[in-house]
Amino acid sequence: MATTAPRREDAAPEAWGGEHSLSPVPDSARSSTAAHQFWIWAGANIAPINWVLGALGIVLGLSLADTILVLVAGNVIGMAVFGFFVLMGQRTGVSQMVLSRSAFGRRGAYLPTAFQFVIATGWCAINTWIVLDLVTSLFAEIGIDGGNGLKIVTVLVIMTLQVLIAAYGFRAIATFEKYTVPVTLVVLAFMTVVAWTQVDIDWGYAGAGLQGTERLSAMSTIMTAIGIGWGISWFAYASDYSRFVPRSMPARKLYAASTLGQFIPVVWLGVLGATLATVSQEIDPGQLIVNSFGALAIPVLLLVIHGPIATNILNIYSASVCALTLDLKVDRKVVAYVVGALATVFTVWLVYQDDFATSLDGWLASMVTWVAPWGAVMLVHYYWIARQRIDVPALFEAPGSSRLGDYRWDAIIAFVVGIFATWYFEFGIPTALQGPGAKALGNVDLSWLAGSLTAAVIYAALAIHRRTALESEITSRPSERV
Repeated sequence: MATTAPRREDAAPEAWGGEHSLSPVPDSARSSTAAHQFWIWAGANIAPINWVLGALGIVLGLSLADTILVLVAGNVIGMAVFGFFVLMGQRTGVSQMVLSRSAFGRRGAYLPTAFQFVIATGWCAINTWIVLDLVTSLFAEIGIDGGNGLKIVTVLVIMTLQVLIAAYGFRAIATFEKYTVPVTLVVLAFMTVVAWTQVDIDWGYAGAGLQGTERLSAMSTIMTAIGIGWGISWFAYASDYSRFVPRSMPARKLYAASTLGQFIPVVWLGVLGATLATVSQEIDPGQLIVNSFGALAIPVLLLVIHGPIATNILNIYSASVCALTLDLKVDRKVVAYVVGALATVFTVWLVYQDDFATSLDGWLASMVTWVAPWGAVMLVHYYWIARQRIDVPALFEAPGSSRLGDYRWDAIIAFVVGIFATWYFEFGIPTALQGPGAKALGNVDLSWLAGSLTAAVIYAALAIHRRTALESEITSRPSERV
């Protein structure tokens, strides 16, 4: 009788490369709970950038009601889809960009992986930049004004802390979130009560009185930046952390814990930022809070500063995993240090940028340009083409000899055309991100929808032959697939 080889994720513990490698996480090493997952995603989103993003809608002329509508509706959709990427990691035990190899090919996956490396590194800089304004505003409250020099010193201190936590890996990240996020939530609850009872919020704020296509344009721009676009931005991170969840955990439980961990703080802080912005119509991240809370901002900001750090340790960890996915033969910890150095340089550059709203919207909109089509390709591939059955060992075979092949052009073509479609229907604040399609629609931004649908349809059409072939492979070699 023929014997079947053990599945890669069921290999003995000593065969696993540990959490600093790309190796599939075996069942024996999966100890993350639903609570861990909730705190990880909640911690990543309890950050000043989310109240700043909430204020962005007010600054662009939307009413408070329209801003909240975009926040809630957009994140319901975005986070609901995010949950399906979380489930990929639990089932396969591998990181998100390694999973991309199944659709794009062994070397073809370098393209989206390189994008994600840059994005994760850039987010680390963006979030640190947000903290700088908060810290300098805080120091100004107590009479210390160090200007850009103080900001740069702060960058070095905060970046060092973030890099050290991320370098230790998943367990250090999970422990940090587990013990700090609950405390931060209590502070946020106190902060919200004070804001909504002591500050003269204009609950009926009508904005700039935008009507018709002008209103739809502003709402669609915000939808891309902080509604659906915000949920989309987390797709490429999901499996990096859910791969540590036991396969015995019910999928519904993991799905709920992860999506709620994202949704609750994003909407909460977004609404808080929008309501505070009705008072001053300003978006400066430091002054938005300091002006509203005065001296009370000192203890509040010292604790809320935890948010960007909690977000950035995920960015640094995922960026370092991406570097390994590019087949760079470097220790993951060393990569984490390099990511920190690159993010520091980017942060210092941002210190000298004057137009905050334009810089932030441009970053968010450009990010959606690639994530939306990539996410569409992966959803079609995993849930329709492969039917949730991935040849995990093939993901780790050497370039040039993998059963996956080096390049799978159906996915690559769908991805590239999807990027073009996203840009074509995009209407960001920077002129370069205002596509002809969006202008023809009255400056309405449908980038995420156009890019996703275009990539999904093209990939489904080009790869339909693979659906039958993969089913045949799965039947012949079931022991090596999950």
